[in-house]
Amino acid sequence: MQDQPQDQPPPPSSQPDIPVSAQPPSPAAAGGPQPASLDAAAPSQPALPDAAAPSQPSLSDAAPPSQPVLPDAAAPSQPVPAEPGSAEAAPVSTPPAPRGPARSRSGRDRARRRAVRAHAAQTGVAYSIAARQLAAAALSPGETLANTGRTVYPSALAHGRWTIVSRETRTPEEKLAAARIAARIPTGRARHLTDRFPPGQTAGLHFYAGDLRAELLAMVYLAIAHESPGLIPAPLDLGWTAELGEETAVDTTCADLDRAARALLSDRPASRWHRIDAALAAAQHHPEPATRYAADLLTLAHRRLCTPTENRSGDPQVPEAPWPGVRQTLDALLIVTEDGHAPGTRVRRPGQSPHREGTVLGAHWSATGPPTDYDITFDDDPTTRTVKPSDIVVLPGQESDAPALTR
Repeated sequence: MQDQPQDQPPPPSSQPDIPVSAQPPSPAAAGGPQPASLDAAAPSQPALPDAAAPSQPSLSDAAPPSQPVLPDAAAPSQPVPAEPGSAEAAPVSTPPAPRGPARSRSGRDRARRRAVRAHAAQTGVAYSIAARQLAAAALSPGETLANTGRTVYPSALAHGRWTIVSRETRTPEEKLAAARIAARIPTGRARHLTDRFPPGQTAGLHFYAGDLRAELLAMVYLAIAHESPGLIPAPLDLGWTAELGEETAVDTTCADLDRAARALLSDRPASRWHRIDAALAAAQHHPEPATRYAADLLTLAHRRLCTPTENRSGDPQVPEAPWPGVRQTLDALLIVTEDGHAPGTRVRRPGQSPHREGTVLGAHWSATGPPTDYDITFDDDPTTRTVKPSDIVVLPGQESDAPALTR
């Protein structure tokens, strides 16, 4: 065997050495085609990790031939990240898991607990007892027990009546004129309240109705002024309050007077008339001319209410005094400053269906606070019943929130 020739050094180049900075640019820098390289990926294919080549699956023992081996940082459910700037590089956002039903259930639970706490505070019973009472009432959405909430202008009587919205949309001049009338005791305030709570009808019943209702209410105020003159606010205070143009401010000033007038209506009818007669007789000799003039007008109305007349058959009869309408007017007025539900509010008996629905006829009051009882009548039975506020359910949507249709 002959010895292999040893590697000979390359012959010296015939060209002189050229500095690096002066060498011509390579084909890659000049934008020309590049020769294939064994270490870099082909230009037409994006560079992928060594273990994640979707087009050439690995034959290692760690992954079956039918599945490509993915990097440890990429979950099987996520796509392989593409190069920046390519169409496949858009971020993929994973939608969050739906939580609506759970949140709705938690909201209902919080609302139920608030209702139980409010009912327990109103009735003075333990939390567990209040929870059982609310569960037994089987309240539907929007319903409440009558010992919570407030209804001043029932929606069943909304046609042709004032509402909270319609009264707030009056002009400042109209509000100021109404407040000034409400501050004139007794006749002006009585006229203001009868205009504020006009007659209505629902479920075949008449509410806030009756001939000479304003005159009879003025007689009640005159009787309170005669028996308890300290309950009448000072004229200067009433005048300054009326100039605010807010009738509710006048209501606050006359709150004790209004509650005393409502208490007079709880007396027997004969006792009411005796108290009114004594007040009219005393007012006719009052030193103020305005009081004497009001007494003369009310005396004429008193005679119309107490003088017998003949009916169609020729028998004498005395016209029925509008005591229910006066009582309902004062009930609605007191509810403005206290929680409660005015006459005409639709209610039902607690419990499961079928529901027995009825209407509030009036309220019973203590010396302070909201109503202690309600007089109601059911649609299928006209008998008047006196029930506790926690024993009736107020139907949803009872407060009128739309302007009055007519006047």
